[in-house]
Amino acid sequence: MPNPVQVATKRIAEPKIGENGYAGFQPGKSEVIKAGTRPFDGKALTSDIQIDHDVEIRVRDGARLYIDVYRPANSTEKVPAVLSWSFYGKKYSAMDMLPMCVWNCCVPKSDLSGLEKFEGLDPADWCPKGYAIISVDTRGAGNSDGQICVMGSQDAEDGYDVVEAVAKMDWCNGNVGMAGNSALAIAQWFIAAQRPPSLKAIAPWEGMGDMYREQFCRGGWFFMSNFDLIAKAIVRGQPNAGLEDFDAMYRRSPTQNIYWEDKRVDMTKIQCPVFIRGSDVSGIHTMGSIRGWLEIPHNNKWIWWGSKQEWYELYSEKESMVELGKFFDRYLREEKNDWETSTPKVRWSALQFGNREAIDDIVLEDFPAPSTEYRKLFLDGTSGKLATTKPSTESSKSYNSEDFKSFAEFSYTFENASRLIGLPKAVVYLSCEALDDFTVFAILRKKDKDGKELMHLNFPFHATPVKTIEEIPEKEQATLNLHLGSVGILRASQRAIDESRSIHPQFPFHPHRKQDKIKPGTIVKLEIGIWAMGVDFDAGETISLRLGGQYPSLAEFTSFSGPRPDHELNKGTHTIHTGPEYPSHLILPFI
Repeated sequence: MPNPVQVATKRIAEPKIGENGYAGFQPGKSEVIKAGTRPFDGKALTSDIQIDHDVEIRVRDGARLYIDVYRPANSTEKVPAVLSWSFYGKKYSAMDMLPMCVWNCCVPKSDLSGLEKFEGLDPADWCPKGYAIISVDTRGAGNSDGQICVMGSQDAEDGYDVVEAVAKMDWCNGNVGMAGNSALAIAQWFIAAQRPPSLKAIAPWEGMGDMYREQFCRGGWFFMSNFDLIAKAIVRGQPNAGLEDFDAMYRRSPTQNIYWEDKRVDMTKIQCPVFIRGSDVSGIHTMGSIRGWLEIPHNNKWIWWGSKQEWYELYSEKESMVELGKFFDRYLREEKNDWETSTPKVRWSALQFGNREAIDDIVLEDFPAPSTEYRKLFLDGTSGKLATTKPSTESSKSYNSEDFKSFAEFSYTFENASRLIGLPKAVVYLSCEALDDFTVFAILRKKDKDGKELMHLNFPFHATPVKTIEEIPEKEQATLNLHLGSVGILRASQRAIDESRSIHPQFPFHPHRKQDKIKPGTIVKLEIGIWAMGVDFDAGETISLRLGGQYPSLAEFTSFSGPRPDHELNKGTHTIHTGPEYPSHLILPFI
Protein backbone atom coordinates (compact mmCIF):
# COMPACT_ATOMS: atom_id res chain seq x y z
CA MET A 1 0.00 0.00 0.00
CA PRO A 2 1.13 3.61 -0.56
CA ASN A 3 2.72 5.25 2.47
CA PRO A 4 0.48 7.30 4.78
CA VAL A 5 2.46 10.56 4.74
CA GLN A 6 0.46 13.60 3.68
CA VAL A 7 2.13 14.80 0.50
CA ALA A 8 2.47 18.49 -0.36
CA THR A 9 1.35 19.33 -3.88
CA LYS A 10 1.60 22.34 -6.15
CA ARG A 11 -0.91 23.55 -8.70
CA ILE A 12 -0.33 22.70 -12.32
CA ALA A 13 -1.84 24.11 -15.48
CA GLU A 14 -4.83 22.47 -17.14
CA PRO A 15 -4.52 20.83 -20.55
CA LYS A 16 -5.24 23.12 -23.49
CA ILE A 17 -6.06 21.87 -26.95
CA GLY A 18 -3.03 22.39 -29.16
CA GLU A 19 -0.57 22.66 -26.26
CA ASN A 20 1.91 19.83 -25.64
CA GLY A 21 0.08 17.62 -28.12
CA TYR A 22 -3.22 17.71 -26.23
CA ALA A 23 -6.13 17.02 -28.60
CA GLY A 24 -9.00 17.02 -26.12
CA PHE A 25 -10.65 14.18 -24.22
CA GLN A 26 -11.68 11.56 -26.81
CA PRO A 27 -12.91 8.38 -25.11
CA GLY A 28 -14.16 5.82 -27.59
CA LYS A 29 -12.45 7.43 -30.57
CA SER A 30 -10.51 5.07 -32.81
CA GLU A 31 -8.80 5.94 -36.08
CA VAL A 32 -6.36 4.48 -38.58
CA ILE A 33 -3.37 6.50 -39.77
CA LYS A 34 -2.42 5.27 -43.20
CA ALA A 35 1.02 4.21 -44.38
CA GLY A 36 2.85 6.96 -46.25
CA THR A 37 1.36 9.79 -44.19
CA ARG A 38 3.42 12.15 -42.05
CA PRO A 39 1.13 12.88 -39.07
CA PHE A 40 3.30 15.69 -37.69
CA ASP A 41 5.46 16.47 -40.70
CA GLY A 42 8.12 14.06 -39.48
CA LYS A 43 9.01 10.69 -40.91
CA ALA A 44 6.43 8.82 -42.94
CA LEU A 45 4.64 5.80 -41.57
CA THR A 46 5.57 2.51 -43.22
CA SER A 47 2.39 0.69 -42.18
CA ASP A 48 -1.18 1.46 -41.18
CA ILE A 49 -1.49 2.21 -37.45
CA GLN A 50 -4.70 2.08 -35.43
CA ILE A 51 -4.96 4.53 -32.54
CA ASP A 52 -7.50 3.95 -29.78
CA HIS A 53 -7.74 7.20 -27.83
CA ASP A 54 -8.43 7.63 -24.10
CA VAL A 55 -9.09 3.99 -23.27
CA GLU A 56 -10.20 3.84 -19.63
CA ILE A 57 -8.56 1.55 -17.08
CA ARG A 58 -9.77 1.46 -13.49
CA VAL A 59 -7.06 0.67 -10.97
CA ARG A 60 -7.59 -0.99 -7.60
CA ASP A 61 -8.84 2.10 -5.73
CA GLY A 62 -11.32 2.97 -8.49
CA ALA A 63 -9.28 5.79 -10.04
CA ARG A 64 -9.70 6.07 -13.81
CA LEU A 65 -6.49 6.23 -15.83
CA TYR A 66 -6.48 6.84 -19.57
CA ILE A 67 -4.23 5.31 -22.18
CA ASP A 68 -3.73 5.66 -25.93
CA VAL A 69 -3.17 2.40 -27.79
CA TYR A 70 -1.11 2.39 -31.00
CA ARG A 71 -1.27 -1.02 -32.72
CA PRO A 72 -1.02 -2.62 -36.15
CA ALA A 73 -4.21 -1.89 -38.10
CA ASN A 74 -6.25 -4.54 -39.88
CA SER A 75 -4.39 -7.35 -38.14
CA THR A 76 -5.78 -10.49 -36.51
CA GLU A 77 -2.46 -11.35 -34.85
CA LYS A 78 -2.37 -10.91 -31.10
CA VAL A 79 0.61 -8.70 -30.34
CA PRO A 80 2.66 -7.81 -27.27
CA ALA A 81 2.40 -4.34 -25.70
CA VAL A 82 5.13 -1.96 -24.59
CA LEU A 83 4.13 0.70 -22.06
CA SER A 84 5.38 4.30 -22.13
CA TRP A 85 4.68 5.35 -18.52
CA SER A 86 4.99 8.93 -17.25
CA PHE A 87 3.01 11.98 -16.14
CA TYR A 88 4.28 14.05 -19.10
CA GLY A 89 1.13 13.72 -21.20
CA LYS A 90 0.03 10.93 -23.54
CA LYS A 91 0.59 12.98 -26.65
CA TYR A 92 3.49 15.10 -25.45
CA SER A 93 6.14 14.07 -27.97
CA ALA A 94 9.84 14.47 -28.57
CA MET A 95 8.87 17.01 -31.23
CA ASP A 96 7.38 19.14 -28.43
CA MET A 97 10.33 18.81 -26.03
CA LEU A 98 13.52 18.71 -28.07
CA PRO A 99 13.23 22.25 -29.52
CA MET A 100 13.77 23.49 -25.94
CA CYS A 101 17.20 21.84 -25.93
CA VAL A 102 20.56 22.91 -27.30
CA TRP A 103 20.76 21.85 -30.97
CA ASN A 104 17.50 19.92 -30.61
CA CYS A 105 19.72 17.28 -28.93
CA CYS A 106 20.96 16.57 -32.47
CA VAL A 107 17.78 14.61 -33.25
CA PRO A 108 16.52 15.61 -36.71
CA LYS A 109 12.78 15.83 -37.26
CA SER A 110 13.13 13.09 -39.85
CA ASP A 111 13.96 10.63 -37.04
CA LEU A 112 10.57 11.19 -35.37
CA SER A 113 6.97 10.64 -36.37
CA GLY A 114 5.45 12.77 -33.60
CA LEU A 115 3.38 9.79 -32.44
CA GLU A 116 6.00 8.89 -29.84
CA LYS A 117 5.46 9.87 -26.24
CA PHE A 118 8.46 11.96 -25.16
CA GLU A 119 11.24 9.59 -24.02
CA GLY A 120 9.22 6.59 -25.24
CA LEU A 121 9.24 4.33 -28.27
CA ASP A 122 7.90 5.57 -31.59
CA PRO A 123 4.84 3.63 -32.81
CA ALA A 124 5.98 4.36 -36.37
CA ASP A 125 8.97 2.07 -35.72
CA TRP A 126 7.33 -0.57 -33.55
CA CYS A 127 3.84 -1.18 -34.91
CA PRO A 128 5.26 -2.47 -38.24
CA LYS A 129 7.29 -4.97 -36.16
CA GLY A 130 4.14 -6.39 -34.59
CA TYR A 131 3.99 -4.45 -31.31
CA ALA A 132 1.43 -2.23 -29.65
CA ILE A 133 2.77 0.91 -27.99
CA ILE A 134 0.75 2.13 -24.99
CA SER A 135 1.02 5.76 -23.96
CA VAL A 136 -0.25 6.34 -20.43
CA ASP A 137 -1.51 9.39 -18.59
CA THR A 138 -0.60 8.34 -15.08
CA ARG A 139 -2.66 9.24 -12.03
CA GLY A 140 -3.52 12.97 -12.06
CA ALA A 141 -2.04 13.67 -15.50
CA GLY A 142 -4.21 14.81 -18.40
CA ASN A 143 -7.74 13.55 -17.79
CA SER A 144 -6.75 10.77 -15.37
CA ASP A 145 -8.12 10.92 -11.82
CA GLY A 146 -6.22 11.89 -8.70
CA GLN A 147 -3.02 13.66 -7.70
CA ILE A 148 0.17 13.14 -9.68
CA CYS A 149 2.52 10.68 -7.98
CA VAL A 150 6.17 10.93 -8.93
CA MET A 151 7.38 7.34 -8.64
CA GLY A 152 6.96 5.50 -5.34
CA SER A 153 4.49 2.81 -4.30
CA GLN A 154 1.25 4.46 -5.46
CA ASP A 155 2.57 4.93 -8.99
CA ALA A 156 4.00 1.41 -8.93
CA GLU A 157 0.70 -0.16 -7.86
CA ASP A 158 -1.08 1.75 -10.62
CA GLY A 159 1.51 0.39 -13.04
CA TYR A 160 0.85 -3.17 -11.88
CA ASP A 161 -2.88 -2.73 -12.49
CA VAL A 162 -2.42 -1.18 -15.94
CA VAL A 163 0.02 -3.90 -17.01
CA GLU A 164 -2.46 -6.59 -16.07
CA ALA A 165 -5.40 -4.77 -17.69
CA VAL A 166 -3.52 -4.29 -20.96
CA ALA A 167 -2.43 -7.94 -20.99
CA LYS A 168 -6.11 -8.97 -20.98
CA MET A 169 -7.14 -6.77 -23.92
CA ASP A 170 -8.42 -8.80 -26.86
CA TRP A 171 -5.65 -7.68 -29.24
CA CYS A 172 -2.79 -8.48 -26.78
CA ASN A 173 -0.89 -11.77 -26.64
CA GLY A 174 -0.65 -11.44 -22.84
CA ASN A 175 2.96 -10.23 -22.79
CA VAL A 176 3.71 -6.67 -21.69
CA GLY A 177 7.02 -4.85 -21.62
CA MET A 178 8.16 -1.37 -20.67
CA ALA A 179 10.71 0.93 -22.32
CA GLY A 180 11.90 4.52 -22.39
CA ASN A 181 14.38 7.01 -20.99
CA SER A 182 14.55 8.98 -17.76
CA ALA A 183 11.09 9.32 -16.17
CA LEU A 184 9.89 6.41 -18.30
CA ALA A 185 12.89 4.37 -17.14
CA ILE A 186 12.62 5.22 -13.44
CA ALA A 187 8.98 4.10 -13.40
CA GLN A 188 10.03 0.72 -14.81
CA TRP A 189 12.17 -0.07 -11.77
CA PHE A 190 9.30 0.66 -9.38
CA ILE A 191 6.63 -1.18 -11.36
CA ALA A 192 8.83 -4.22 -12.04
CA ALA A 193 9.57 -4.47 -8.30
CA GLN A 194 5.81 -5.04 -7.82
CA ARG A 195 6.17 -8.17 -9.99
CA PRO A 196 3.06 -7.95 -12.18
CA PRO A 197 2.75 -11.45 -13.74
CA SER A 198 2.27 -10.16 -17.28
CA LEU A 199 5.32 -7.85 -17.23
CA LYS A 200 7.78 -10.03 -19.15
CA ALA A 201 10.68 -7.62 -19.83
CA ILE A 202 11.79 -4.04 -19.15
CA ALA A 203 14.31 -1.73 -20.79
CA PRO A 204 15.12 1.09 -18.33
CA TRP A 205 17.47 3.30 -20.33
CA GLU A 206 18.99 5.98 -18.07
CA GLY A 207 16.85 5.55 -14.96
CA MET A 208 17.76 6.59 -11.42
CA GLY A 209 16.45 4.43 -8.59
CA ASP A 210 16.47 6.75 -5.56
CA MET A 211 14.93 10.20 -5.85
CA TYR A 212 16.54 11.45 -2.63
CA ARG A 213 20.12 10.28 -3.24
CA GLU A 214 20.25 10.71 -7.00
CA GLN A 215 18.16 13.76 -7.87
CA PHE A 216 16.78 15.99 -5.14
CA CYS A 217 19.18 15.45 -2.23
CA ARG A 218 22.47 14.09 -3.57
CA GLY A 219 24.78 13.67 -0.59
CA GLY A 220 22.18 15.44 1.57
CA TRP A 221 22.32 18.64 -0.54
CA PHE A 222 18.91 19.67 -1.85
CA PHE A 223 18.40 21.05 -5.34
CA MET A 224 15.48 21.07 -7.76
CA SER A 225 17.56 20.38 -10.87
CA ASN A 226 15.23 20.64 -13.89
CA PHE A 227 12.06 19.60 -12.07
CA ASP A 228 10.46 23.03 -11.82
CA LEU A 229 10.96 23.43 -15.58
CA ILE A 230 9.11 20.14 -16.07
CA ALA A 231 6.32 21.25 -13.73
CA LYS A 232 5.77 24.54 -15.54
CA ALA A 233 6.35 23.62 -19.16
CA ILE A 234 5.19 20.03 -19.45
CA VAL A 235 2.92 18.70 -16.70
CA ARG A 236 -0.81 19.25 -17.15
CA GLY A 237 -3.85 17.95 -15.23
CA GLN A 238 -7.43 18.64 -14.22
CA PRO A 239 -8.35 21.57 -11.90
CA ASN A 240 -8.27 19.41 -8.77
CA ALA A 241 -4.98 17.70 -9.69
CA GLY A 242 -1.65 18.61 -8.15
CA LEU A 243 1.99 17.62 -8.57
CA GLU A 244 4.17 16.51 -5.68
CA ASP A 245 6.05 19.49 -4.26
CA PHE A 246 9.56 18.23 -3.53
CA ASP A 247 10.74 21.58 -2.21
CA ALA A 248 8.00 21.50 0.44
CA MET A 249 8.62 17.85 1.28
CA TYR A 250 12.32 18.61 1.81
CA ARG A 251 11.46 21.50 4.13
CA ARG A 252 9.28 19.11 6.13
CA SER A 253 12.00 16.48 6.31
CA PRO A 254 15.52 17.18 5.01
CA THR A 255 16.55 13.69 6.14
CA GLN A 256 15.09 10.28 5.42
CA ASN A 257 11.53 9.59 6.48
CA ILE A 258 8.82 7.28 5.17
CA TYR A 259 8.13 9.66 2.28
CA TRP A 260 11.71 9.68 0.98
CA GLU A 261 12.16 5.96 1.66
CA ASP A 262 9.19 5.31 -0.62
CA LYS A 263 11.13 7.02 -3.43
CA ARG A 264 13.91 4.38 -3.39
CA VAL A 265 13.16 1.23 -5.36
CA ASP A 266 14.12 -2.19 -4.05
CA MET A 267 15.99 -3.59 -7.04
CA THR A 268 16.25 -7.03 -5.42
CA LYS A 269 12.54 -7.62 -6.05
CA ILE A 270 12.81 -7.36 -9.85
CA GLN A 271 12.36 -10.77 -11.48
CA CYS A 272 11.75 -10.14 -15.19
CA PRO A 273 14.54 -9.83 -17.80
CA VAL A 274 16.15 -6.37 -17.86
CA PHE A 275 18.06 -4.48 -20.54
CA ILE A 276 19.77 -1.50 -18.90
CA ARG A 277 21.40 1.48 -20.55
CA GLY A 278 23.31 4.21 -18.78
CA SER A 279 26.20 6.62 -19.12
CA ASP A 280 28.70 8.78 -17.26
CA VAL A 281 27.21 11.87 -18.89
CA SER A 282 23.85 11.88 -17.09
CA GLY A 283 23.61 14.16 -14.07
CA ILE A 284 20.75 12.11 -12.61
CA HIS A 285 20.59 8.51 -13.81
CA THR A 286 24.13 7.11 -13.68
CA MET A 287 24.08 5.39 -10.29
CA GLY A 288 20.52 4.08 -10.58
CA SER A 289 21.53 2.20 -13.71
CA ILE A 290 24.58 0.77 -11.94
CA ARG A 291 22.66 -0.22 -8.80
CA GLY A 292 20.12 -1.98 -10.97
CA TRP A 293 22.89 -4.00 -12.56
CA LEU A 294 24.47 -4.87 -9.21
CA GLU A 295 21.34 -5.65 -7.20
CA ILE A 296 18.89 -7.37 -9.58
CA PRO A 297 19.15 -10.94 -8.29
CA HIS A 298 19.09 -12.98 -11.50
CA ASN A 299 21.20 -13.46 -14.61
CA ASN A 300 18.68 -12.35 -17.26
CA LYS A 301 20.08 -8.83 -17.25
CA TRP A 302 22.26 -6.87 -19.64
CA ILE A 303 23.89 -3.45 -19.32
CA TRP A 304 25.10 -1.32 -22.23
CA TRP A 305 26.98 1.82 -21.18
CA GLY A 306 27.02 4.64 -23.69
CA SER A 307 28.84 7.90 -24.32
CA LYS A 308 26.04 10.01 -25.75
CA GLN A 309 23.05 11.97 -24.51
CA GLU A 310 20.15 9.62 -23.86
CA TRP A 311 17.55 11.12 -26.24
CA TYR A 312 20.00 11.00 -29.12
CA GLU A 313 20.72 7.34 -28.34
CA LEU A 314 16.99 6.58 -28.19
CA TYR A 315 15.88 8.34 -31.37
CA SER A 316 18.89 8.72 -33.64
CA GLU A 317 21.22 5.83 -32.83
CA LYS A 318 19.77 3.17 -35.12
CA GLU A 319 21.66 0.29 -33.53
CA SER A 320 19.83 1.00 -30.27
CA MET A 321 16.47 0.04 -31.75
CA VAL A 322 17.95 -3.04 -33.45
CA GLU A 323 19.24 -4.31 -30.11
CA LEU A 324 16.04 -3.44 -28.25
CA GLY A 325 14.05 -5.21 -30.96
CA LYS A 326 16.01 -8.43 -30.43
CA PHE A 327 15.50 -8.18 -26.67
CA PHE A 328 11.75 -7.68 -26.91
CA ASP A 329 11.38 -10.24 -29.71
CA ARG A 330 12.94 -12.79 -27.35
CA TYR A 331 10.80 -12.08 -24.29
CA LEU A 332 7.59 -10.46 -25.57
CA ARG A 333 7.16 -12.26 -28.90
CA GLU A 334 8.88 -15.36 -27.45
CA GLU A 335 11.07 -15.85 -30.50
CA LYS A 336 14.04 -18.20 -30.16
CA ASN A 337 16.59 -15.71 -31.47
CA ASP A 338 20.25 -15.30 -30.52
CA TRP A 339 19.77 -12.49 -27.98
CA GLU A 340 20.92 -14.56 -25.02
CA THR A 341 23.84 -16.23 -26.78
CA SER A 342 25.26 -13.32 -28.77
CA THR A 343 24.70 -10.27 -26.56
CA PRO A 344 27.51 -9.41 -24.13
CA LYS A 345 26.27 -9.02 -20.58
CA VAL A 346 28.38 -5.89 -20.01
CA ARG A 347 29.49 -3.30 -22.57
CA TRP A 348 31.15 -0.05 -21.54
CA SER A 349 32.45 3.21 -22.98
CA ALA A 350 35.75 4.98 -22.42
CA LEU A 351 35.47 8.75 -22.90
CA GLN A 352 38.45 10.41 -24.55
CA PHE A 353 37.42 14.05 -23.90
CA GLY A 354 38.42 16.96 -26.09
CA ASN A 355 37.78 16.62 -29.79
CA ARG A 356 38.02 12.83 -29.84
CA GLU A 357 35.10 10.43 -30.03
CA ALA A 358 34.60 7.96 -27.20
CA ILE A 359 35.54 4.30 -27.57
CA ASP A 360 32.27 2.39 -27.24
CA ASP A 361 31.24 -1.26 -26.89
CA ILE A 362 34.12 -2.36 -24.67
CA VAL A 363 33.13 -5.84 -23.50
CA LEU A 364 33.77 -6.44 -19.79
CA GLU A 365 33.42 -9.63 -17.80
CA ASP A 366 31.35 -7.76 -15.21
CA PHE A 367 30.95 -4.33 -13.69
CA PRO A 368 32.99 -3.34 -11.86
CA ALA A 369 35.48 -5.42 -13.85
CA PRO A 370 36.94 -8.20 -11.65
CA SER A 371 40.44 -7.22 -12.79
CA THR A 372 40.07 -3.64 -11.54
CA GLU A 373 43.08 -2.32 -9.63
CA TYR A 374 42.03 0.32 -7.11
CA ARG A 375 44.96 2.68 -6.70
CA LYS A 376 45.14 5.11 -3.82
CA LEU A 377 46.53 8.58 -4.56
CA PHE A 378 47.19 10.85 -1.59
CA LEU A 379 46.33 14.54 -1.52
CA ASP A 380 49.34 16.74 -0.77
CA GLY A 381 48.35 20.17 0.47
CA THR A 382 51.84 21.57 -0.08
CA SER A 383 52.42 20.56 -3.70
CA GLY A 384 48.80 20.27 -4.86
CA LYS A 385 49.66 16.84 -6.24
CA LEU A 386 48.01 13.44 -6.02
CA ALA A 387 50.93 11.31 -4.78
CA THR A 388 51.39 7.55 -4.85
CA THR A 389 52.81 7.66 -1.32
CA LYS A 390 51.46 9.35 1.80
CA PRO A 391 52.97 12.82 2.41
CA SER A 392 55.48 12.78 5.26
CA THR A 393 54.40 16.12 6.72
CA GLU A 394 51.09 17.69 7.64
CA SER A 395 49.74 20.42 5.37
CA SER A 396 46.47 21.91 4.24
CA LYS A 397 44.76 23.64 1.37
CA SER A 398 41.74 25.95 1.58
CA TYR A 399 39.04 27.42 -0.64
CA ASN A 400 36.30 30.00 -0.30
CA SER A 401 33.14 27.90 -0.14
CA GLU A 402 30.95 30.82 -1.28
CA ASP A 403 32.80 31.38 -4.56
CA PHE A 404 32.14 29.16 -7.58
CA LYS A 405 35.61 29.97 -8.93
CA SER A 406 37.38 28.99 -5.71
CA PHE A 407 38.40 25.36 -5.17
CA ALA A 408 41.26 23.20 -3.99
CA GLU A 409 42.83 21.15 -6.77
CA PHE A 410 45.05 18.07 -6.62
CA SER A 411 46.53 16.60 -9.79
CA TYR A 412 48.14 13.41 -11.07
CA THR A 413 49.91 13.15 -14.44
CA PHE A 414 49.98 9.72 -16.07
CA GLU A 415 53.35 8.29 -17.00
CA ASN A 416 51.73 5.57 -19.10
CA ALA A 417 48.51 5.26 -21.08
CA SER A 418 45.77 4.20 -18.68
CA ARG A 419 42.11 3.22 -18.77
CA LEU A 420 39.92 4.03 -15.76
CA ILE A 421 36.52 2.35 -15.67
CA GLY A 422 34.57 1.94 -12.47
CA LEU A 423 33.75 3.72 -9.22
CA PRO A 424 36.12 6.39 -7.88
CA LYS A 425 36.02 7.54 -4.25
CA ALA A 426 37.46 10.53 -2.37
CA VAL A 427 38.30 10.28 1.33
CA VAL A 428 39.00 13.76 2.65
CA TYR A 429 39.56 15.39 6.01
CA LEU A 430 37.96 18.84 6.14
CA SER A 431 37.16 21.60 8.58
CA CYS A 432 35.03 24.73 8.50
CA GLU A 433 35.46 27.57 10.99
CA ALA A 434 32.25 29.40 10.09
CA LEU A 435 29.47 26.83 10.54
CA ASP A 436 28.53 23.56 12.21
CA ASP A 437 27.67 22.02 8.84
CA PHE A 438 28.89 22.28 5.26
CA THR A 439 28.66 20.55 1.89
CA VAL A 440 31.63 19.57 -0.25
CA PHE A 441 31.53 19.01 -4.01
CA ALA A 442 34.12 16.83 -5.75
CA ILE A 443 34.69 16.60 -9.50
CA LEU A 444 37.25 14.72 -11.57
CA ARG A 445 38.53 16.80 -14.49
CA LYS A 446 40.75 15.67 -17.36
CA LYS A 447 43.55 17.87 -18.75
CA ASP A 448 45.60 17.47 -21.89
CA LYS A 449 49.40 17.38 -22.02
CA ASP A 450 49.52 21.18 -21.96
CA GLY A 451 47.33 21.43 -18.87
CA LYS A 452 44.20 22.53 -20.74
CA GLU A 453 40.92 21.46 -19.13
CA LEU A 454 38.91 19.17 -21.39
CA MET A 455 35.22 18.45 -21.84
CA HIS A 456 33.43 15.55 -23.48
CA LEU A 457 30.88 16.18 -26.25
CA ASN A 458 27.73 14.14 -25.62
CA PHE A 459 26.94 13.75 -29.34
CA PRO A 460 28.97 12.47 -32.27
CA PHE A 461 30.62 15.40 -33.98
CA HIS A 462 28.99 14.59 -37.31
CA ALA A 463 25.55 15.22 -35.77
CA THR A 464 26.43 18.65 -34.35
CA PRO A 465 26.80 22.07 -35.96
CA VAL A 466 30.45 22.27 -34.80
CA LYS A 467 33.69 20.53 -35.69
CA THR A 468 35.42 21.20 -32.36
CA ILE A 469 34.30 21.84 -28.78
CA GLU A 470 36.11 25.17 -28.89
CA GLU A 471 33.58 26.42 -31.46
CA ILE A 472 30.64 26.07 -29.03
CA PRO A 473 29.55 29.50 -27.77
CA GLU A 474 29.24 29.82 -24.00
CA LYS A 475 25.47 30.34 -24.28
CA GLU A 476 25.20 26.93 -25.99
CA GLN A 477 27.25 25.08 -23.39
CA ALA A 478 24.88 22.95 -21.33
CA THR A 479 24.88 19.69 -19.41
CA LEU A 480 22.89 18.14 -22.27
CA ASN A 481 25.73 18.55 -24.74
CA LEU A 482 28.88 18.71 -22.59
CA HIS A 483 30.23 16.57 -19.74
CA LEU A 484 32.89 18.04 -17.45
CA GLY A 485 33.63 14.96 -15.34
CA SER A 486 32.24 12.68 -12.65
CA VAL A 487 30.93 14.36 -9.50
CA GLY A 488 30.46 13.42 -5.85
CA ILE A 489 28.62 15.41 -3.16
CA LEU A 490 28.41 15.04 0.61
CA ARG A 491 26.96 17.10 3.41
CA ALA A 492 29.22 16.79 6.45
CA SER A 493 26.40 16.35 8.99
CA GLN A 494 25.09 13.39 6.94
CA ARG A 495 28.42 11.60 6.57
CA ALA A 496 27.35 8.41 8.41
CA ILE A 497 27.76 5.17 6.42
CA ASP A 498 25.84 1.89 6.56
CA GLU A 499 28.31 -0.54 5.04
CA SER A 500 25.72 -3.33 4.98
CA ARG A 501 23.78 -1.38 2.34
CA SER A 502 26.67 -0.06 0.26
CA ILE A 503 26.56 -1.42 -3.28
CA HIS A 504 30.38 -1.50 -3.35
CA PRO A 505 33.23 -0.46 -1.01
CA GLN A 506 33.93 2.35 -3.48
CA PHE A 507 30.39 3.72 -3.22
CA PRO A 508 29.33 4.11 0.42
CA PHE A 509 25.65 4.13 1.38
CA HIS A 510 24.73 7.14 3.51
CA PRO A 511 21.51 6.51 5.49
CA HIS A 512 20.74 10.26 5.72
CA ARG A 513 18.50 9.52 8.71
CA LYS A 514 19.81 12.31 10.93
CA GLN A 515 22.17 15.27 10.94
CA ASP A 516 25.24 15.02 13.14
CA LYS A 517 26.41 18.62 13.34
CA ILE A 518 30.09 19.44 13.78
CA LYS A 519 31.67 21.94 16.16
CA PRO A 520 33.11 24.73 13.96
CA GLY A 521 36.79 24.15 13.27
CA THR A 522 36.65 20.42 13.95
CA ILE A 523 38.36 18.23 11.38
CA VAL A 524 35.99 15.55 10.08
CA LYS A 525 36.53 12.57 7.77
CA LEU A 526 34.25 12.40 4.72
CA GLU A 527 33.97 9.42 2.35
CA ILE A 528 32.55 10.72 -0.92
CA GLY A 529 31.37 8.23 -3.50
CA ILE A 530 32.03 9.79 -6.91
CA TRP A 531 29.70 8.71 -9.71
CA ALA A 532 31.00 6.14 -12.19
CA MET A 533 33.69 7.03 -14.69
CA GLY A 534 35.04 5.52 -17.88
CA VAL A 535 37.94 7.59 -19.21
CA ASP A 536 41.14 6.93 -21.15
CA PHE A 537 44.33 8.87 -20.43
CA ASP A 538 47.41 9.09 -22.62
CA ALA A 539 50.87 9.39 -21.13
CA GLY A 540 51.36 13.03 -20.14
CA GLU A 541 47.66 13.72 -19.60
CA THR A 542 46.37 14.66 -16.16
CA ILE A 543 43.47 13.91 -13.87
CA SER A 544 42.61 16.44 -11.21
CA LEU A 545 40.40 16.21 -8.15
CA ARG A 546 38.70 19.51 -7.44
CA LEU A 547 37.03 20.15 -4.10
CA GLY A 548 34.83 23.19 -3.60
CA GLY A 549 31.73 24.61 -1.97
CA GLN A 550 29.59 25.13 -5.09
CA TYR A 551 28.13 22.64 -7.54
CA PRO A 552 30.69 22.35 -10.38
CA SER A 553 28.24 22.50 -13.26
CA LEU A 554 27.63 24.48 -16.38
CA ALA A 555 25.55 27.62 -15.80
CA GLU A 556 22.15 26.38 -16.99
CA PHE A 557 21.99 23.97 -14.05
CA THR A 558 20.38 26.57 -11.78
CA SER A 559 18.46 28.57 -14.37
CA PHE A 560 15.09 27.03 -13.51
CA SER A 561 15.42 26.93 -9.70
CA GLY A 562 14.71 29.57 -7.07
CA PRO A 563 17.34 30.80 -4.61
CA ARG A 564 18.36 28.39 -1.86
CA PRO A 565 17.51 29.37 1.74
CA ASP A 566 20.36 31.07 3.55
CA HIS A 567 20.75 28.36 6.19
CA GLU A 568 21.42 25.82 3.42
CA LEU A 569 24.33 27.75 1.93
CA ASN A 570 28.02 27.16 2.52
CA LYS A 571 29.78 29.94 4.39
CA GLY A 572 33.41 30.90 4.84
CA THR A 573 36.57 28.92 4.24
CA HIS A 574 36.81 25.14 3.99
CA THR A 575 40.20 23.61 4.73
CA ILE A 576 41.42 20.22 3.47
CA HIS A 577 43.95 18.54 5.74
CA THR A 578 46.59 16.15 4.39
CA GLY A 579 49.54 14.19 5.74
CA PRO A 580 50.25 11.27 8.10
CA GLU A 581 47.51 12.11 10.62
CA TYR A 582 44.97 13.13 7.97
CA PRO A 583 45.58 10.83 4.97
CA SER A 584 43.16 12.42 2.51
CA HIS A 585 43.19 10.37 -0.68
CA LEU A 586 41.50 9.55 -3.96
CA ILE A 587 40.91 5.97 -5.09
CA LEU A 588 40.78 5.40 -8.85
CA PRO A 589 39.69 2.26 -10.78
CA PHE A 590 42.38 1.13 -13.24
CA ILE A 591 41.60 -1.75 -15.60
